[in-house]
Amino acid sequence: MQRVDKENYYLDIAQTVLERSTCRRRLYGAIIVRADEIISTGYNGAPRGRLNCVDLGYCVRQQLNIPSGERYELCRSVHAEANAIISASRRDCLGATLYLVGRVGSASGELIHDATSCSMCRRMIINAGIERVVVRNTATEYTITPVSTWVENDESLLPRLD
Repeated sequence: MQRVDKENYYLDIAQTVLERSTCRRRLYGAIIVRADEIISTGYNGAPRGRLNCVDLGYCVRQQLNIPSGERYELCRSVHAEANAIISASRRDCLGATLYLVGRVGSASGELIHDATSCSMCRRMIINAGIERVVVRNTATEYTITPVSTWVENDESLLPRLD
């Protein structure tokens, strides 16, 4: 028997966490791991006490034909990364790794091969002190991103106009 490597082990757990997701479009699961210990988990879904899109039977962003990656403020869900960070202490996040898996919200079970954190989640990941993010691309392949590259390549800066 071949033993699964640590990155895929934690990605498998994050993939199980996404099964709790309540988004109709895309399902995400995240876990934060530090020193080989799971600190917290998170999946995307409406804030506690509010109805989820799966309960409502519709997605506002789909009804408005909003493309993926745009107008997140209209979404009912709190993202998986944000939920994992909310459930952890900053002390436990310092130097940790966040594992993220995304799947299309359909019966196909298709993984999102180019999943990435949105700009709002990136800012939270940076401030939480997380060191790297590992994203599943296929059943066994993944991408590792050092969070320092998000700090160095700040996509939120616009060119100066003077």
